[in-house]
Amino acid sequence: MPTKPVVPAPTDELDTVPDTSSPAYATHHPLTRAFDRFASLVTRWAGSPAAFCLAVLTVLAWVVTGPIFHYSEGWQLVINTGTTIITFLMVFLIQQSQNKDSVALHLKLNELLSSHRAASNHLIGIEDASEEELRRLAAAYLRLSTKPDTGTAAGGSLTPERTGPPTDS
Repeated sequence: MPTKPVVPAPTDELDTVPDTSSPAYATHHPLTRAFDRFASLVTRWAGSPAAFCLAVLTVLAWVVTGPIFHYSEGWQLVINTGTTIITFLMVFLIQQSQNKDSVALHLKLNELLSSHRAASNHLIGIEDASEEELRRLAAAYLRLSTKPDTGTAAGGSLTPERTGPPTDS
């Protein structure tokens, strides 16, 4: 019995965006889509003036109740526990939102790179490079920027004839 070939998803073709970071990942599972919507809603609300005011009012209410509870350990534990739990949960929600924003930004930059004839297409997907590779590339661009600009390829600029990352030539 022959098996059907597996057709890769459109986001797999680039092999630069991990499945969990793909902008299309939220369409795969209802729970993931729900988490994406929830995280977006919470992070938008958490950055609002209303959320800040609610946090300030909570702290003020806690401070005002200090004398009532004689500044006891239980009174201190309430604010410590509350802030710890909220911070712990918000880290995950903000990270999810940041991952999505980062993927969208990389895709926009990739579009700009791919649409400009003189741009080096070798930088598309560079976000997956190791830190050492990024440092070498940054050093190469720094050397390129300090060379006198004598025109096109001779001055070291990235032209259609030279689409790779800069070299030490």
